[in-house]
Amino acid sequence: MGRGLARVIAVWAVSTLTMLVLAGALPDFKLQSDDGDSATRIAVTAALGAGAFGLLSALVWPLLVRALLLVPALVLGLLTFFLNGSLLLLALRLIPDGRGDANAETAVVVAAVMSLAASATGGALAVRDDDAYRRRLYRLADRRRRRDAGAHRPSTPGTVFLQLDGVGYDALRDAVRKGLMPTVGRWLGVPERPGAPAPRPTHRLTPWRTDWSSQTGASQLGILHGSNHDVPAFRWYEKDTGEVMVSNRPACAAELQRRAVARTGHGGLLTADGASRGNLFSGGAEQLALVLSVAARRGKEHRSRAGYFAYFSDPANAVRTALSFVAEVGREIGESTRARLSGRRPRVSRGGLYPFIRAFATVVERDVVVAAVIGDMLAGRAAVYADLVAYDEVAHHSGPASGDAEKVLRRLDRSVALIAQAVEHAPRPYRLVLLSDHGQSPGETFRARYGLTLGDLVRAGCGLPVPRRARRTLPPAPGSVRAGEDPPGAEARGAVRAALHRPVEEGPGERPPRRRAEPIVLASGNLGLISFPDVPHRMTREEIDRRHPALLPALANHPGIGFVLVRSAERGPLVLGAHGAEVALDELGDAPTPAALGPLADFGPGAADAVRRTDSFPHAADIMVNSWYDPLDGDVLAFEEQIGSHGGLGGAQTRPFLLWPRALTPPVADGAELVGAEAVHQVLRRWLREDQGLDVPRVTPADDRLPDGPAPTAFPASGQVVQDKTQ
Repeated sequence: MGRGLARVIAVWAVSTLTMLVLAGALPDFKLQSDDGDSATRIAVTAALGAGAFGLLSALVWPLLVRALLLVPALVLGLLTFFLNGSLLLLALRLIPDGRGDANAETAVVVAAVMSLAASATGGALAVRDDDAYRRRLYRLADRRRRRDAGAHRPSTPGTVFLQLDGVGYDALRDAVRKGLMPTVGRWLGVPERPGAPAPRPTHRLTPWRTDWSSQTGASQLGILHGSNHDVPAFRWYEKDTGEVMVSNRPACAAELQRRAVARTGHGGLLTADGASRGNLFSGGAEQLALVLSVAARRGKEHRSRAGYFAYFSDPANAVRTALSFVAEVGREIGESTRARLSGRRPRVSRGGLYPFIRAFATVVERDVVVAAVIGDMLAGRAAVYADLVAYDEVAHHSGPASGDAEKVLRRLDRSVALIAQAVEHAPRPYRLVLLSDHGQSPGETFRARYGLTLGDLVRAGCGLPVPRRARRTLPPAPGSVRAGEDPPGAEARGAVRAALHRPVEEGPGERPPRRRAEPIVLASGNLGLISFPDVPHRMTREEIDRRHPALLPALANHPGIGFVLVRSAERGPLVLGAHGAEVALDELGDAPTPAALGPLADFGPGAADAVRRTDSFPHAADIMVNSWYDPLDGDVLAFEEQIGSHGGLGGAQTRPFLLWPRALTPPVADGAELVGAEAVHQVLRRWLREDQGLDVPRVTPADDRLPDGPAPTAFPASGQVVQDKTQ
């Protein structure tokens, strides 16, 4: 009690001194009457103002944040300054005789500086007094325990699954080797500096291989719910409904989760006393914050922004995050300006709203999710799964190995360290598991290299009008032409030139009448999907050739295309490549040779299985296209405007990581490979059973854990995937 009172007095004294300094430095901020006051009187006025501001921050601020939960989180972060300034103005009005005064702009500055000073003082005192810090954490835990009164808190270890979005296996190893992630390095037994003794390793690291769709929607759905069947890409067209599904739309995420639950018959990985933080899907957890699949559902308990309340209810947290947000916006503008002035290549546009989107992902989302995870640990929850998206967002625009991305990895390591430090204050032991959902592959965009988009190429192959830029000569892939040979893509350029003899699109009024529905072309990183909406079924290769004889040759022979998947009525799934190469997937043996794999040979031994599985999906596109891939440099060509991309096959994007405590059993047997997000789900379920004896319960369609949506439908069996050989 005495130490707690001493800390309050210390924070009050620092806040008073800060207010005095600001009153002397800012001409529009005063703490005395118009006739002037003695130094003692001014000090008393500052003490009264600081005390009133501290009380208002503790009592009124949480109510303000709760009242503003309906405000978008990005706007709430910006409003933090003005709300804090309003509290300061109110505190100044409470000073007797009207001795405190400030205009609105000055009040915002004073409130921000005072909140940071108070937070820094309180944090420093807590760090110096370990017992006080421990008591504070336990008070937070007790508050959560009272809210969850009656819940059984076993002494068995809980598990925190922390997803570092987009951080590939090789990217993590390089970051540890460079000293960018010292916390992870200590877990792996890596010395912090050359010559230093190696710490005792506590974790093991292994890669795993994604499905063809190497993106968060497919991977996280498979990891959390045990099935990513019929998720061919990040976005795809469904002919039966006429809708484009996009994984990060709330309604689509809810439908994907509903389908997964209907297929597996259980609610998800987190059904038993779990928490889901910052994810696309809930995993069946009852404790939710910033979960997209429930964002469209009504009800206070499912309000998508409710997860911000616990963090922003502390004004010091709010101000610190808001200042970091502004600093991150400035950092992004400065970095993108330097990249543009230096002529750095490859490069994509980073203007518009992107600086604010980046700042939200790297600051606000990170801070809120980390605070929520620590709160879950203090509450003793059995399983927590959280996603930190910062690296993925920055790597898309700056490159996976850029200096910008490395700075983000440093901050992510600090976030991991904060969560690890909370373990000793939790009411139960915890296992910390780090993993990623995919990696990122570098490379310039398809449009930057060839001057046209995948959509332009498809339209040309279909004989439809295209923009003038598509008339440019298509360059061959670098280093792929030998003397005396026709350059790769010659057939494609001939097809495009022939198609371009049709009218070129000049303007809205000059397009010819449309006789057929135009193809829908969608991109997911370096994976392209082409669908013909006027044909109700999936078109066969024979039907496409009859309708658009130049299309498949134009795609397969283009130097920027690695391979094309199409279904033949006679031979089943076919992979097409340059110079007439064809591979019938159903005719491949169990161990096909590189020659037999044809266009798939450069993409690794598991490429054929991944493509075959996607071909089995009911909503696979009529034509699926994977970009060119350089196996030496690991580069791909994104069909989106990204210089770090993922979504298809090729390079680091398909090689995420799994980092687990040595106390748990290995994910797979020695020499085996962990393949597919569904297999990762089985491993995580096994670990929960080992530590807690828990398994996810079965559910029925009437179970209230099912997301809102139509009644479940039946789906055909999934394609073959390599299963965990230790099961």
